Amino acid sequence: MINHKAIGYITANYASEATSVLLDSRPIASIPFIGRYRLIDFPLSNMANAGIKTVGLVMPGNYRSIIDHVGHGKEWMLDRKKGGLFPVPGSPFGGTKRGRRFLLRDIIANKELFTRAQEPYVVMMGSNIIFNLELDEIIAAHERSGAGITMVYVKAERSQTDCTSLIIGDAGRVSHVKLGCEYGDNKFLDCFVINRDLLLQIIDRYATSDYLDVFEATEPDFSLIDMCSYEFKGLAMGIFDEKTYYERSMELLNPVASDQLFRRDRPILTKAHDAPPAKYSTGSNATNSLISAGCKIMGTVRNSILARGVVVESGASVQDSIIMQSCVIKSGARIERAIIDKDNTVPSNTVVCGTPDDILVVGKGQMN
Repeated sequence: MINHKAIGYITANYASEATSVLLDSRPIASIPFIGRYRLIDFPLSNMANAGIKTVGLVMPGNYRSIIDHVGHGKEWMLDRKKGGLFPVPGSPFGGTKRGRRFLLRDIIANKELFTRAQEPYVVMMGSNIIFNLELDEIIAAHERSGAGITMVYVKAERSQTDCTSLIIGDAGRVSHVKLGCEYGDNKFLDCFVINRDLLLQIIDRYATSDYLDVFEATEPDFSLIDMCSYEFKGLAMGIFDEKTYYERSMELLNPVASDQLFRRDRPILTKAHDAPPAKYSTGSNATNSLISAGCKIMGTVRNSILARGVVVESGASVQDSIIMQSCVIKSGARIERAIIDKDNTVPSNTVVCGTPDDILVVGKGQMN
């Protein structure tokens, strides 16, 4: 299936206001998630499942891990002679302002992506609010509405500061956006459909405001642009800092939540890795956990997420934790309420424990 209505634009050129050792060598978009995925997989998969075959990916300065993961876009059916995946440059001064992830400067710099396209619409997404939606239906709803922009939102289930809320008036039209959201607010999913001609007009009209987010720049003219809204009623999870990363990951140990995000009819696609199935030795104990291919379990794993190639030796214990790729938990070590980044070896008889209010985070290779 090829979607002849829209091209895609994914922005990864923004940082979090919250510092973390998890972001020392990678951008938010390439943070590992649920053992085998990266956050960038979700917007790419939403577009792939809608048949979008041309996608511009705005790169941050530390783009190496994104390029290593997405390559030419083969897994998302974007390695094509016509169209395909286009890593495009982002501003060296990417957005860090809370809740703003569509820097007008990046859009202006990549105007050629939109002028060359023939499709009438552009779908724009961020990469740290994850969801699985029927994007082709949203494009069709946008076309029926006759609006210039359709912004996708969900009813907020919790208060969050690093996101944007929509103020929606008559006939579902957006009259205002505000930073942050409270329970029950209309939380913007960093996903919208815009008429390509309108986008080109915005590029020209607001060129002197290129330091702003696109919605900051255009908000005084919302009534002229005709901003429509679309409510998504599925599961949406925002990853904004270490706390939300840990909490949202743990929530997906619940099959009810996991089944909403990972659907057979709309699969989340990711880079393929050749690895043998996980191996469980006699005497091992693994319960309520997501354990990836290539792991070797000889000890105990409870309520945890293990990425590829993790080794839990006999007598070692991992509980309520996230262990990233190629870590080794030596015999007698105990890990609880922790996030251990890749390539760490936890020595024998070592205790690495956080608390329910303060998850302990170990950076890449820090324990070697």
